Amino acid sequence: MPTRADEPTPVVSVRGLRKSFDGREILQGIDLDVMPGETMVIMGGSGSGKSTLLRLMIGSIKSDQGSIRMFGQNICGMEEDDLNKIRLKFGILFQSGALFNSMTVAENVALLLQEHTRLSQEIIDIQVKIKLEQVQLRNAADLFPAQISGGMKKRAGLARAMALDPQLLFCDEPSAGLDPVTSAQIDRLLLDLTKKLGIANVVVTHEMDSAFTIADRMAMLDKGRMLAVQPKAWFERIRDVPDDELPSLSEDEQLIRQFLRGAAEGPLSERMSESDWEQDILGARRSVPGMRSVEPSRIVPQTEDEGLLQRLRRMLQA
Repeated sequence: MPTRADEPTPVVSVRGLRKSFDGREILQGIDLDVMPGETMVIMGGSGSGKSTLLRLMIGSIKSDQGSIRMFGQNICGMEEDDLNKIRLKFGILFQSGALFNSMTVAENVALLLQEHTRLSQEIIDIQVKIKLEQVQLRNAADLFPAQISGGMKKRAGLARAMALDPQLLFCDEPSAGLDPVTSAQIDRLLLDLTKKLGIANVVVTHEMDSAFTIADRMAMLDKGRMLAVQPKAWFERIRDVPDDELPSLSEDEQLIRQFLRGAAEGPLSERMSESDWEQDILGARRSVPGMRSVEPSRIVPQTEDEGLLQRLRRMLQA
């Protein structure tokens, strides 16, 4: 989509992105722009395609169709050497922190500077101290990952992601597995760093408290479809629609509302109950290999087998 002369150019521009695995379409023509300096939160339930979208944007897997323009270049189909040059412009905060266990916190942060710059070790040491100070971890510089908490590992991972002063940051579930207080601290740290440094931030999460804290805009995926890309205020309005006004919402908006509220009832749960799970259990399709790995201790007579199937059908239809 062309931009007006007075509009900033997106840092990331995704158009018509499609990806399938084993014949199953995971992403169905995704469009998404990430603007300079904004935090874009990508949401969706398990299996919605948000992690696949993240992997495509960082170039760890290849798309089947569509384009991903990053810093003005289409990375889809790009040679690995050229892609590695693009990767130097963005940082990644992995869900687990992904620190090297045999290295100290300081050594983990220093590694990128040692590998990708010509700075002297003295300057690298100073840079490492600055990055660790930014995430309140300078006193943990000489500790190993096994000696620090989960929240500290996330902060160390963030310091490493920021080591090369990237223009863009990708975060995969930054608050996953953390207690509420530590999660809030990580959210505040992300906000502080991205706003002060003016970098774009793409965050994949299903933690709604975190999402509404850090987002400028939000994108909602469902079964590979992009349901909405809107400012945070739009999603807050949909979340807060009272029950008696539900008929005024579209089906997609009702689905978004249920997800944002974590409600037990709604289109998501209705879709689950209407699935073909009974046919999957009792139908002809075999999902488990027919070859036995263990010899049966007794042979069940066919009449007993048929009786068991009848009882199962009655249980499922009850």
